Amino acid sequence: MKRMAVAAVAVLAGALATTVSPAAVAAPEPSADLLAAMQRDLGLNPQQATERLRQESAAAVLQRVAEGFAGDSFGGAWFDASLGKLVVGVTDSAKTDRLRRLGAEPRVVPNKASDLDRAKAKLDAEKAPAEVTGWFVDTRANTVTVTVKRGQAEVAKSFAEKAGTLAKVVETDEAPRLFKDIRGGDAYYINNAGRCSVGFAVEGGFVTAGHCGSKGDSVAGVDRSDLGEFADSSFPGNDYGWVRANSAWTPTAKVNHYGGADVIVSGHTEAAVGASICRSGSTTGWHCGEVGAKNQTVNYQEGSVSGLTRTNVCAEPGDSGGSWVSGTQAQGVTSGGSGNCSSGGTTFFQPVNEILSTYNLTLTTG
Repeated sequence: MKRMAVAAVAVLAGALATTVSPAAVAAPEPSADLLAAMQRDLGLNPQQATERLRQESAAAVLQRVAEGFAGDSFGGAWFDASLGKLVVGVTDSAKTDRLRRLGAEPRVVPNKASDLDRAKAKLDAEKAPAEVTGWFVDTRANTVTVTVKRGQAEVAKSFAEKAGTLAKVVETDEAPRLFKDIRGGDAYYINNAGRCSVGFAVEGGFVTAGHCGSKGDSVAGVDRSDLGEFADSSFPGNDYGWVRANSAWTPTAKVNHYGGADVIVSGHTEAAVGASICRSGSTTGWHCGEVGAKNQTVNYQEGSVSGLTRTNVCAEPGDSGGSWVSGTQAQGVTSGGSGNCSSGGTTFFQPVNEILSTYNLTLTTG
């Protein structure tokens, strides 16, 4: 069976030896957006971007063939943009000529890819020191690279040694973190109990309803991970507050459309009475209506709140604090109301401009 498999690889390799080249492999026609992004981020012109995609398609096909041909001596493969072709590492120098005829650029390397994978797996099974930021099989360097915060290399050495001699320690200034977006309309949780909705992202966090939390209350994000705490809030009298976010969360101009593409907030110009307006909230999602009146005082059971805007849009508990937009302009955060989204109702929001002014905050726009 093994001889048959080797023979099959040899036949396939021979068939491709004269055809696996950038010109011979037809890549799908790239979209204009893809080409534009490649030009922007890789510093290419349109012709270079198109040619690179063809080269990469050829390399992807060739990689499968080359790995099969190299067998146990395979040391990893990578696309080299400067050469425009696939580089294949092998521990057996006798295989370099054949790889070159296949269209690859062979490199003799000391370590097999399988050995590097096993070494990396040993590290995966261990608990890493906090100073270690990550580890990976570095194909180009033919080693397992362990990255550690600058100045902490000694801390990482004992961890790296668990992979034997195949690991090396590299200091880095990078401190990886999860990329979590602060997005209007998403849920957040107060003191691991109550739920409200994000209003709008601002520099350093987000604005929301004041009745959702008090200064110092802890806040968890939509994924229940730590987000930050209430920096300040005001209720009753007003119904606004803002949450200071930690570094794991990134303010964005997005508002959750719940079923459609996110709305990207471009400013905070106040809409007129009679204008259309839409709301996003974590209980009932996205609903629209019209502005009915401004500067209304609402006498809640907990106390009166003045300066609210009246609408004929429905809302339900948990939507509090959520975003109100007219077009792409931020309008306010949900305060309260009556009715529900089955029978309809009246809902009031606290205008966002007052919140920004009170706390000297900068709205995140796109």
